[in-house]
Amino acid sequence: MSSVTRNALSMLEKSWLVLDAFRPTGGPLRLVDVAERCHLPKTTAFRLLTELTEIGAVARRADGYYLGRRLFELGSIVPLERDLRHAALPFMHDLYEATRETIHLGVRDGLDVVYVEKISGQSAFSLPSRVGGRLPLTCTGVGKALLAFSGPDFIDEVLRRPLRRLTPHSIVDPQRLEEAIGQIQAAGLAYEREEAQLGGACIAAPIFSNGEAVAALSVSVPLARFHPTRLAPAVKTAALGVSRALARTL
Repeated sequence: MSSVTRNALSMLEKSWLVLDAFRPTGGPLRLVDVAERCHLPKTTAFRLLTELTEIGAVARRADGYYLGRRLFELGSIVPLERDLRHAALPFMHDLYEATRETIHLGVRDGLDVVYVEKISGQSAFSLPSRVGGRLPLTCTGVGKALLAFSGPDFIDEVLRRPLRRLTPHSIVDPQRLEEAIGQIQAAGLAYEREEAQLGGACIAAPIFSNGEAVAALSVSVPLARFHPTRLAPAVKTAALGVSRALARTL
């Protein structure tokens, strides 16, 4: 984005840029880090950080700036995510007890999946997912489950865009992705093999509320322990349980 466009942003938009600069760790960041990430003058970044600190959205410590507790308090009461986590957690724990593998819960935000809950497996392997983090829809099991049960217009939009790659196994051919989407829609399950992380695989199933896919649930395992015939029924049953729980609460 050009400096002219940045100058045209409102103070609210610039404030959001500053907060968004703290992805993915929440801090610490130095003033120069924030200014560079936002492409803002240091004087502007300092003024915004000062104002955000005064209202508790940012905290300043000896080693730099962090996201403030006020944001955590607000984020924890976002209605959909709050009710979704409340409905999903018992089923996620059951799925974990049955598999002892890493369990994810994610929602769609634009072209990404955002992870709202994660239970790490006992022998957890390296995964790029983190609560509050985001990954491309097309590279993850949760993301592909959400994509497949989105509206046809959105699917067409994704297929027309350049597809992002996280590993050499990520699907970047629109025809292959379209075929995968058809298979997911038929089976009610999405499979991912080394598309988000080398050496990893997962199975995901969508969670529905009022006929709309509002989230997806997955089990992630090292590729050597990937046994779809054993894992798939458990994932599908857990996702169905969450859908039924949401129907009683939303």
